[in-house]
Amino acid sequence: MDDNVLRIGIGGPVGSGKTALIEALVPLMIANGRRPCVVTNDIYTQEDAQHIRRTLAGVLEPERVVGVETGACPHTAVRDDPTMNLAAGAELLERFPDTDTLFYESGGDNLTLTFSPALADVFVFVLDTAEGEKMPRKRGPGITDSDLLVINKTDIAQYVRTDLGVMESDAHRVREDRPVLLTDCLTGAGVADVAGFLESRRKVLI
Repeated sequence: MDDNVLRIGIGGPVGSGKTALIEALVPLMIANGRRPCVVTNDIYTQEDAQHIRRTLAGVLEPERVVGVETGACPHTAVRDDPTMNLAAGAELLERFPDTDTLFYESGGDNLTLTFSPALADVFVFVLDTAEGEKMPRKRGPGITDSDLLVINKTDIAQYVRTDLGVMESDAHRVREDRPVLLTDCLTGAGVADVAGFLESRRKVLI
């Protein structure tokens, strides 16, 4: 791996807000002088890559976003055999040698997802309140072992009968001393805290 590039794996269930988190983080990073690129994973399409290009038009060059069509379970492409993602990342770094941050977004997956250490330096797992306050108690390596757990969509918790206090408390309990952050990616609430965490890891890893 290039020692000057922080590689960030973003995983989580379908609809939890992985793409939205990246779309919220990228402008903050660019404003702070960072030069990110993004690799997305979908089984059969490039929907997430296209969505990021549209949302960040005028902020991030569309060529800095690449979609990988895995053709199989997302776990395979980011954990078991990350060859396609490694190739996509290497191509981006060759085309954009100024890159200092590389996001790898997994396709929608379950609680057993992890990222291969060959692919990502930092693993962020995203849950959302619509999945219910019980989700942290279900554990799984995505929840317990990720470097950062993000609980997203805090704005809708009251509408989906999720007690946000219970969900956050349980998350801290099952993760012991690993960090948990709450976000509403559409308004940007809490996203700066996520960006700050990632920068702190950059200082440790790079």
